[in-house]
Amino acid sequence: MRNRNRAILALAVLNEIPLGRVWRYLKISSSTSNRWAKIFREGGAAKLLFPRDRKPPRSLSKSVNEAVFKVLHSPPSSYGFARTNWRAVDLKAAMKTEGVVTSLWTIRRAIRAAGYRWRKARVVLTSNDPEYRIKIERITSILETLGDDEAFFSVDEYGPFSLKLRKGLRLVGPHDVPSVPQRQKTRGRLIITGALELKTNQVTHFYSDKKSTEEMITLIQLLRKKYTEKKTFFISWDAASWHMSKALSERIDFLNGWANYDRALAIELAPLPSNAQFLNVIEAIFSGMARAVVHNSDFPHPDAAKKLIDTYFAARNAYYEQNPSRAGNKLWGKERTIPVFAETSNHKDPRYR
Repeated sequence: MRNRNRAILALAVLNEIPLGRVWRYLKISSSTSNRWAKIFREGGAAKLLFPRDRKPPRSLSKSVNEAVFKVLHSPPSSYGFARTNWRAVDLKAAMKTEGVVTSLWTIRRAIRAAGYRWRKARVVLTSNDPEYRIKIERITSILETLGDDEAFFSVDEYGPFSLKLRKGLRLVGPHDVPSVPQRQKTRGRLIITGALELKTNQVTHFYSDKKSTEEMITLIQLLRKKYTEKKTFFISWDAASWHMSKALSERIDFLNGWANYDRALAIELAPLPSNAQFLNVIEAIFSGMARAVVHNSDFPHPDAAKKLIDTYFAARNAYYEQNPSRAGNKLWGKERTIPVFAETSNHKDPRYR
């Protein structure tokens, strides 16, 4: 059908028939008819009917995708728009200021290909932190100059999630239809508190009863004992209240005050902008763990779940001990994205819970 339409248009050009009549008859757009006519006049029938090179759509371009999500992760106000959420036309204008000129169609295709929809973008992809740019530049600066005696941790919690028969993608027979009861009696619940060290790609985790300042202090103590050879480590986490409490700040100041006396490492905080969970690198690790362990699970008790989760993280850590690599190379497991800090990344999978 496409070649037939092109051939008819070529004949119309040869017979000097107005293109307005042709594109209405063929039910194609005027821009398409003009483009085909230009190709025919410049390259002839062979160029029009049998094009040898077809460029991939710009929505698959790495430079376009990086520009789309770099802009999308910033609040619209940082580009001069008096709005709290992005529109496609605003994204196009903001990308133009970044030196990338593209169409609305390309922007929409790139966002959809990443698994996101506009109704999700308002909640997941946009940070309204007025200090967004300052915090991002500080984290990037730390990572660019990270020394051998320093460590950078991405910290977050997974859960709480209930222990019951859970849904998920599974391989079934031709006549099997998997189902999960809507109402179930839970067999307990778990919260996983974890820290990913970006240089060695090692995960440190434990199980918490709640999300609180005390659990963060416990994690810091655990990291101090595990990484005794380090001089300084940086902790990056989201803007949850228990990550920013006065008691936690006082505890860190106390530990730093004794660092010179007991030869312990110093602790520095590099918090993420508010509402910017998509920049938290450990979200990619939790996403892979959830798909591998939590989805399709039916654990009889919490100990069974803990055993399998511990095995998953131990195997992952062992892989990177045998294959040293910073977070960012080929992944082990089922992580959704490469776990490396980048402003253009989308580490939080909107489906993994």
